[in-house]
Amino acid sequence: MIRPGDPTAASSPGRPRASLTVAMLGFAVVTLDTQVVNVALPDINRDLGGSLPGLQWVVTGYTLMFSALLLFAGTVSDRIGARRAYGTGMMIFVVASAVCGLAPGLGWLVAARILQGVGAALVTPTSLALIRAAYPDSVARARAIAYWAMGGSIAAAAGPILGGALTQLDWRLIFFLNLPVGVAAVLVLRGAADSPRHVVSFDVTGQVAAVLALGALTYGVIEGGDLGYGSVRILAVFGIAVIAAVVFLITQARGRHPMVPLDLFRSRTVRVALAVGFLGMVGFYGVVFLQSLYFQQLRGVSPFVTGLLFLPMTGLVALLVPLVARVITRFGPAAAIIGGQLLMAAGLAGLVLLPADAPTLLVAAVMVPVGVGGSFTVPPITSLILDSVPPHRAGTASGVFNTFRQLGGSLGVTAYGAVVASQATFLSGLHISLTATAVLLLLTAAASLTLRGAQH
Repeated sequence: MIRPGDPTAASSPGRPRASLTVAMLGFAVVTLDTQVVNVALPDINRDLGGSLPGLQWVVTGYTLMFSALLLFAGTVSDRIGARRAYGTGMMIFVVASAVCGLAPGLGWLVAARILQGVGAALVTPTSLALIRAAYPDSVARARAIAYWAMGGSIAAAAGPILGGALTQLDWRLIFFLNLPVGVAAVLVLRGAADSPRHVVSFDVTGQVAAVLALGALTYGVIEGGDLGYGSVRILAVFGIAVIAAVVFLITQARGRHPMVPLDLFRSRTVRVALAVGFLGMVGFYGVVFLQSLYFQQLRGVSPFVTGLLFLPMTGLVALLVPLVARVITRFGPAAAIIGGQLLMAAGLAGLVLLPADAPTLLVAAVMVPVGVGGSFTVPPITSLILDSVPPHRAGTASGVFNTFRQLGGSLGVTAYGAVVASQATFLSGLHISLTATAVLLLLTAAASLTLRGAQH
């Protein structure tokens, strides 16, 4: 009889290059879809109708399910094997992408984006598990993970440009683009190594409560801008979110197989790292969402040119990886983390202080510190959070950290859109959102001073 946690199957043989190719394709395509849709929002609005809350759901429907199911997807991978879980997730992603491209209305598009998020949540952790199974040597594995991360960075940088170029023809093409990539990944998957399988218990109650809490909170914040935050429906939704959150915490504290062990948060380093990761994505995703609308609606810029205006901000993230490594080596991780947050706050403040008639190219230049600041923050904070937990908790800590980051992106777009919807003008809502985020970044930068004594 197999005891829980014992492998039920050894990793199957496979070609390392096939595993790496599949992992890179999967991570790149799910990362691309977090960015590619933003520049297409005005065209989607003109074609399918709807309001600002509807456009927010097009973005947050995907990122919300992506973040809410990441930990659950890791459990699925352990139970059925990374190759099978990856294939299932990629096929869900491909089918959902096709529905997005064929969507006859905004409701269909939002539903399909939510389904895309389910597929993306399965693909992301399993792509790393495939690399782990294919590269037993730690040095080779580190090199493979670097390529995996580089693919995601390139996809994030290319997203706005590719989205803008395809939107010039038809916004639906940005979703059909996923089809050949996904099919190619599934075909190559046949030659990839599989991961060991383990008998792992699902925390069903905790997962359902987490999705319900996050979904209700997101709905309340987005729709409250139109219905009023004091309306009966919105108050009821917030009540559901609170109840579901309490149920989640109880299941994590008392359950035998919690997704998020609460004692993980006893570490100050972990708490600060999660706050930094969350808020960094609030700023980054929020800026991409709002500035996409700003350039096209207020400046009359085409989708393709809008994508080009994002290139300095997103492209430097991939190019600065070697510099970030040298800064960490010379000055320590805390210095890079604090400096990155200050740089991001400076970029947000600069966008607020720019005059209304500032040249468009100047606006794009001021956005650069937002992306560069993030590139200096994420690698060292990821390393610190892994160093601050025992080895057997590394996978859990990594999953929790990435979940917080994705939640930051999802809730950032939600909150920014709600603030804009509540203001008389788009520009005033944008300024309030960016100012609040800059202030919070200064607070987390101050909290990060305590990381100077953390081991690395």
